[in-house]
Amino acid sequence: MYSLLSGLVKYVLKKDEYCVLIIGLDNAGKTTFLEQVKTSYCHNRAQFPLDKIVPTVGLNVGKIATQGVKITLWDMGGQDALRTLWKDYFLSCHGVVYIVDSEDEERLLDSRDVFLKVISHVQTNDLPLLVLANKRDSDHAEEMKKIKSIFKECADVIGQRDCVVLPCSALKGEGLEDGIEWLTLRMKNNDTRPSRENG
Repeated sequence: MYSLLSGLVKYVLKKDEYCVLIIGLDNAGKTTFLEQVKTSYCHNRAQFPLDKIVPTVGLNVGKIATQGVKITLWDMGGQDALRTLWKDYFLSCHGVVYIVDSEDEERLLDSRDVFLKVISHVQTNDLPLLVLANKRDSDHAEEMKKIKSIFKECADVIGQRDCVVLPCSALKGEGLEDGIEWLTLRMKNNDTRPSRENG
């Protein structure tokens, strides 16, 4: 009887788990985004010193909970040599956060082209896509209108997938929760992949 009740309690209290891939060109602010999201959602967590962040070689992982689900965040390195690893995570993730450096005018088109390669991959066909135009706090940030226009060129490949381009400042923690909440809702509504549980 105990095991039956125990199983019932675990089932009722169980939260679905989703995995989110955080990608983008190097120096776009992916790790800063990850650390600020962890601080925002994990209220008893000490703020990570953002001046200690170094370029990611491989993978950083964070876990948060919102809207009754657990989310594992995978922050992948954005250097050219590391981008080939991204595809290894496509099948295991439920959503993509693509970070764009709003200050880096010279590489905006490169960033769009890399995004296009990601969304052209067959294993990303059903994933909701959150594009965050980061560094909006900078005086040198490109206008949102221009960034949206550049990424709108991918509309044919995006097709019917949920996709939005939102402004944010990872450094100041602005716009991050809006993005996470949008993505979480889309993942819950688009739950075509099996939930993952900590094991």
